[in-house]
Amino acid sequence: MAIDISTLVEKPACYPELRGQVALVTGGGTGIGRGIAIRLADEGMKVAICGRRPDPLTETVEFITARGGTAYAVPTDVGDEAAVARLFTEIEAHFGQVEALIHNAMIMKMVPLQQVTNELWEESFATSCRAAYFFTRYVVPQMKVRGRGGIVFISSVGGLRAHLPGLPYDATKGALDAMVRTLGIEVAPYHIRVNALAPGSIWTRHITPERMQSGKVPMRRHGTPAEMAAVIAFLLSDQSSYLTGQVLYVDGGTTAQLSLPGVWL
Repeated sequence: MAIDISTLVEKPACYPELRGQVALVTGGGTGIGRGIAIRLADEGMKVAICGRRPDPLTETVEFITARGGTAYAVPTDVGDEAAVARLFTEIEAHFGQVEALIHNAMIMKMVPLQQVTNELWEESFATSCRAAYFFTRYVVPQMKVRGRGGIVFISSVGGLRAHLPGLPYDATKGALDAMVRTLGIEVAPYHIRVNALAPGSIWTRHITPERMQSGKVPMRRHGTPAEMAAVIAFLLSDQSSYLTGQVLYVDGGTTAQLSLPGVWL
């Protein structure tokens, strides 16, 4: 039976332990990041979102507050260390210290090798990887003092299986996956858990079904930001208390297949 995508937009709160905690979502104005911010606010978390463009951030905050949630937006260049430092100072003044970090900001550009410019390479790694380094370096000391914390990076199936073309996007996701494993074991003794969510084809207002090939997905449909957000809520909850250093592929079975559906070797 086909799933009605509209039923996946809103989910009831499932994890009462998250209520009142402060969450920071980078790239929280659109797409998956927006879905995550909405779901965490529905769980009762105080959600701070950041990104380069103010208008989508404002839209998301207004949407969350209209449904009774708590959210705050800070336009930020996540690849700029000084800007990240100011961001944490502002969030702490508004909400308190960050207890859950979801790093979703990215540059999703994939071109053949000879079309990759130095500027595109540097910008992609700054937004995905250098930002992940900055954010975790700021938030981990605070989490160590509290003796707990949750960090989730938004990776991609491209960190495991190559897109064609896939540079520089896939390279940034592979680097994030490595960071998750190394950070996961480093901070585990402090009861801080670090994991990654690796989505496949996700239906957003910018990537519509008409632009995607759902026939390549074993489940024969695209995922939604709400489905990705549901996994994030689980990863931050006590229900995943023994899970760290892992990359979870939430992709409708895409990375599990040997060949495309209907193609036999």
